[in-house]
Amino acid sequence: MNDQTVLLDPELVAMLGNPLEADRPPLVQKGNYLVCSKTGTGFPIVDGIPHLLPEDAISAEDLQERLG
Repeated sequence: MNDQTVLLDPELVAMLGNPLEADRPPLVQKGNYLVCSKTGTGFPIVDGIPHLLPEDAISAEDLQERLG
């Protein structure tokens, strides 16, 4: 995985929501992750592609460690 941050199109990010939550709260980009504004759960962006499958989810605690 490339460590360089890839900025996604803000219009794309605005359409995405956390697939783990029934109300699909919005996601915001932080580095190479999309982060749920409600739960703090993160989803990796790999080679410019958001990985939003449930098995790709990163807990808020683990994400904080990764982001430093």
